[in-house]
Amino acid sequence: MDVLISLVPLLPLAGFLVISLNNKRLSHGTASLVACGAVLISFVIAVILFAQLLGKPEDERFFQVVLANWIRTGSFSVDFSFLIDPLSSVMLLIITGVGFLIHVYSVGYMHDDAGFNKFFSYLNLFVFFMLMLVMGSNYLVMFVGWEGVGLCSYLLIGFWFKNQNYNDAANKAFIMNRIGDLGLLLGVILIFVHCGSLNYDEVFSRATSLDTRTITLITVLLFVGAMGKSAQIPLYTWLPDAMAGPTPVSALIHAATMVTAGVYMVARNNLLYSLSPFALQLILVVGLATALFAASIALTQNDIKKVLAYSTVSQLGLMFVALGVGAYSSGIFHMATHAFFKALLFLGAGSVIHALQGEQDIRRMGGLKKFLPVTYLTFLIATLAISGIPPFSGFFSKDEILANAFGQYPFAWGLALLASLLTSFYMFRLLFLTFFGQVRASHETMQHIHESPKSITIPLIVLAVLSAVGGFMNIPESLFGTASLHEFLSPVFAQSAAILVDRPLEHSTEYILMTVVIALTLVMIGIAYSMFVKKNKIPAAEGAAIGTLHRVVYHKYYVDEIYNTVIVKPLYWFSATFDKVIERLAIDRLVNSIGSAVTDWSNVLRLLQNGSIGFYIFVMVIGIVLMLTVSFIR
Repeated sequence: MDVLISLVPLLPLAGFLVISLNNKRLSHGTASLVACGAVLISFVIAVILFAQLLGKPEDERFFQVVLANWIRTGSFSVDFSFLIDPLSSVMLLIITGVGFLIHVYSVGYMHDDAGFNKFFSYLNLFVFFMLMLVMGSNYLVMFVGWEGVGLCSYLLIGFWFKNQNYNDAANKAFIMNRIGDLGLLLGVILIFVHCGSLNYDEVFSRATSLDTRTITLITVLLFVGAMGKSAQIPLYTWLPDAMAGPTPVSALIHAATMVTAGVYMVARNNLLYSLSPFALQLILVVGLATALFAASIALTQNDIKKVLAYSTVSQLGLMFVALGVGAYSSGIFHMATHAFFKALLFLGAGSVIHALQGEQDIRRMGGLKKFLPVTYLTFLIATLAISGIPPFSGFFSKDEILANAFGQYPFAWGLALLASLLTSFYMFRLLFLTFFGQVRASHETMQHIHESPKSITIPLIVLAVLSAVGGFMNIPESLFGTASLHEFLSPVFAQSAAILVDRPLEHSTEYILMTVVIALTLVMIGIAYSMFVKKNKIPAAEGAAIGTLHRVVYHKYYVDEIYNTVIVKPLYWFSATFDKVIERLAIDRLVNSIGSAVTDWSNVLRLLQNGSIGFYIFVMVIGIVLMLTVSFIR
């Protein structure tokens, strides 16, 4: 078992090394086979581990593997070790399963790219670091994975580095993640200072002995890291710009895995957060604000990938809403279903872009369902799932979040419901403008349009099936008397369940809420259909006159411009000023003055070397006299 657990992350790492060290010698077919095979085998092992856990009693659902002692100094010791428990095993299935499908998709999507082999090596490296993040049994191993996925994100977003805009997007993602990571690092340091250990089990066993102020400070700092990695207000602006990377990157990193790292980290530290009511309320407020804010921006975007990017930010906000009300398993459930339908949406968008020779503006699409039937059908399933239409997966996970929010804070339920309704509207707006109505693409583009190859459509079909039936992994107890995923994860959240006040809804109340949500969602879909199909409304062309509110939302509330004015420009001014005053007038002048003084005194001393023997004898006599005088005085 220890060997199997170790192989899960080591296989993608081996794939990265094989491809990167033989980049020029490997054919595209061999490189893709190595990369896909490494992730596939990891997925198979993850399934075996999941099955092993599933067959054990609740108190025995964990495996720990210590590979080596990493750091030992005094009483402090940290092992390089992995932990497999219900939470990490679910994450392993998502990372390796969805990751494998995206690898297969990339074979067709990137087949003509000159950096094909390098791209697959980066994908394997990313999977390795993501697995390290979720498998680590202590904060140090988790932090290595945390920083590693940030590095891979930078490499993959800026993969087409000859375009400076893509480089800027990669830099933005890297820098904003570093801001959040500083908070995470400070939180980990505080944990070590107060607990004397970085191992999860030891920290959690000592957590109840810490005072509330210390726990609150630790959890808030950890949440700052989650805000950066999972794109929450105010550290969310990097994710929409990250769409500059190839579409498989958007699906893998910014839909299914990396952006969920913050959700996983908070869930992993659920006991600490349950001991800090303030931290949970902060998570709830930030999650609600992010969900609504990003959803409103998605209403007006016309780039197919930008719509999905802001949708991701909004859905991550809903996951944090679940965590903020203490419904940790519901947050993980929505994270799993979101991985299915959001990866499918991004890959479906990539199929459309591939068919339209790179076109991403939905105003220049339309009428594509008859040309791309597989892409359309799978995209429709994903849209139904994210909108929360039963029996698709998103319905079950969203309903759980809304029900838990209503049980704790009815006002939060209303705001979360509004974000959900906006989601259904902008997603069907995207669907209708892309696949319905008249064809708006150019005649030249339509001459070459065709359905994507099987390497692209097969992953779409598999993800569509998961998006359709994935919700049944955690059927609400009120419907069928069982909650599989909730029960499987219960050992991880058992201590928190004993602390938090559980306010379950009556079945009648839950049915009423469910009916209201579905009815309002159908109304929003009907409005979108009326606007974009029956009335054939097309978003205004770039530069056309639009209302003030529409313009503000279309420009994303000018948040990037505000950041640029308030933060970036002042920093540039300070750096320019320091360069001029401190660097050039102070440091450079001091260094240059020392050099000039040495040169000047050297020129003076050089005059003493005039070649006159008489002068040299005179200097020697003077020196002897001085030495004798000093000796006499002493």
